[in-house]
Amino acid sequence: MSEQPILVVDDLSISFQMQSFQKTVVHNVSFELYKGETLALVGESGSGKSVTALSILQLLNPSQVSYPTGSILYRGEELIGANNSTLKRVRGDRIGMIFQEPMTSLNPLHTVEKQINEVLLLHKGMDKSEARERTIELLGLVGLDQVTERLQAYPHQLSGGQRQRVMIAMALANEPDILIADEPTTALDVTVQAQILTLIGELQQKLGLAVLLITHDLTVVKNVASRVCVMRDGVIHETGATHSVFDSPQHEYTKELLGAEPTGDAPVVDAKGQVIIKADDLRVWFPIKRGFFRRTVGHVKAVDGISLSLNVGETIGVVGESGSGKTTLAQALLRLIPSQGTIEFDGRDITNATGEELKALRQNMQVVFQDPYGSLSPRMSVRSIILEGLHAHNLSQGEEADEQKALSVLDQVGLDSDALNRYPHEFSGGQRQRIAVARAMILQPKLLMLDEPTSALDRAVQVQMIELLRELQRQHGLSYLFISHDLRVVRAMANRIIVMKGGKCVEMGDAQSIFDDPQHEYTRELLTAAYTAKI
Repeated sequence: MSEQPILVVDDLSISFQMQSFQKTVVHNVSFELYKGETLALVGESGSGKSVTALSILQLLNPSQVSYPTGSILYRGEELIGANNSTLKRVRGDRIGMIFQEPMTSLNPLHTVEKQINEVLLLHKGMDKSEARERTIELLGLVGLDQVTERLQAYPHQLSGGQRQRVMIAMALANEPDILIADEPTTALDVTVQAQILTLIGELQQKLGLAVLLITHDLTVVKNVASRVCVMRDGVIHETGATHSVFDSPQHEYTKELLGAEPTGDAPVVDAKGQVIIKADDLRVWFPIKRGFFRRTVGHVKAVDGISLSLNVGETIGVVGESGSGKTTLAQALLRLIPSQGTIEFDGRDITNATGEELKALRQNMQVVFQDPYGSLSPRMSVRSIILEGLHAHNLSQGEEADEQKALSVLDQVGLDSDALNRYPHEFSGGQRQRIAVARAMILQPKLLMLDEPTSALDRAVQVQMIELLRELQRQHGLSYLFISHDLRVVRAMANRIIVMKGGKCVEMGDAQSIFDDPQHEYTRELLTAAYTAKI
């Protein structure tokens, strides 16, 4: 660690102009970041971590934000109120940033190659040939498969983890002094998470890269960070060397965070009970078209011959690396995308269901998507978002009764009643995820597909969410298809587990058996990586 800090945040307060009043969301925050170190900002969703990080690069809307106190110095240069030429020089070149939600941070109209090339052309002055070569190198470094084929892909054609890796490649393209990493491994499976953390560690050694890590994953913090700041309600309550904070926490909130760990077992179900959904030889193959006549020359086998059955009240956990076909499998089961094979839901063959027949099924088969920001309409208030399902299925019982239902589900997922009148952009990533869960649960479905439902939540809220899902399952006999890369959460939730790789099921069985005695080498790799994430 050098004597002089490369970044100094001193007595920083951040206020937002709301509809009729100002709200201060960060209060007198101070910290320093040194060359070659990793400083972690941890705390619950909505604690002010991401807002603090965005303020460093002055990315908050200047018409809505003000800084009542404090300063942000990069190599002694003030960034608050800096002119455009200064910010252009710093942003993306000297300070890189990995955003929490890559789908909304990447341009949907540009290919992967064009987006990374743009960074290199603007800041490094490379020609197109040099930029392409460097882009291929970067995508290989961050573990993206089939790199040359992915260059012409658009963000919507990639999985959540693949998009995150593209975002990381963009942030590292110019070999910056500082990397601000806002939940950089949230969308990644444990094996790729380990690769990314190793890559960042190698760059730290090579370049003296300073990392400001924003995360709720305390396992990553413990193994990666030199120092840690614990935030809650916009205030840093505790700061110090990571080993000291973890071994001897002083503040009650820090103790609460460290003590929050998913525990317990999934509700016991009858292995011979009623089947809610069943699939036989399910396949989702996407054609690869090339040439002037766009002839099909092959297929991407996203889901390749998977058979499963899920009982009433049971949870099946689906795990595997990013791009293994987990989300595609769930979407095919819910008839959200075309597939081959047969699908039965609640005793009915729905393989060829269309129109009104399929719409009638939707009330009983709901989904919580991986990217809550992309799945929530930015033009609708939270009230409209949550009540939309009731109106779509003609379940509305009048304005007053609907309002009470909305307030009830908001309370269940840990949000205050004033959230009803706000819009998705006014919430943190974790809060948006809870809104998505509330939207699904208001219809009281029989089957709920949960795609990384706890990935954006801090540890304490993860535990609350798991308890909520268990309680709803006990009360209503809900069945869950639970997709996650967090094996601790899967262990606490799932009765059975499907391990996927390359569109195929490599192992399936009782959750306890798979955790205690995995049979496939890939399953063993996942379990090893899950408990040893480190640089």
